[in-house]
Amino acid sequence: MLISLTCVVMLAFGLFLQHSTGLEPCPMCIVQRYALVCVAVIAAFTASSTKKNLWIVGAVLLLMAAFLGAFVAARQSWLQWYPPQVATCGRDFYGMIESFPLQRVIPMIFKGSGDCAAVDWSFLGGTIANWSFVCFTLFAVLALAVIWRTARRQGI
Repeated sequence: MLISLTCVVMLAFGLFLQHSTGLEPCPMCIVQRYALVCVAVIAAFTASSTKKNLWIVGAVLLLMAAFLGAFVAARQSWLQWYPPQVATCGRDFYGMIESFPLQRVIPMIFKGSGDCAAVDWSFLGGTIANWSFVCFTLFAVLALAVIWRTARRQGI
């Protein structure tokens, strides 16, 4: 439940930054938000279950969602450290989905844009993408610990 609560707090902070300071999320930020929602929902359902087998399944799903979020955050961090030579502000996330088929949208998201490479906020030297990567990595490590501990107790 702590993972789920942490994700909700992170989402609330992202919405606070968006609506109070005017930071507009880029396509990669939106994908990270969806990954946070997935992690939060999976963690809440897994924590509410009393069956140990469902803990393993939930932890594996949580691990996959956390890996997706960490991958996107790492890619955005890379773009921020090594911005593209030509910074173009492409379509927003919803415009991409409405205008193109999914097989074209996914590469467009990971290509990034001028918006994805911009550093609009930082804390202790880390950008939002950097901190997002750290949190997703911690979620993945906790999911691995749950899998290992539950499997060990059940003799799997």
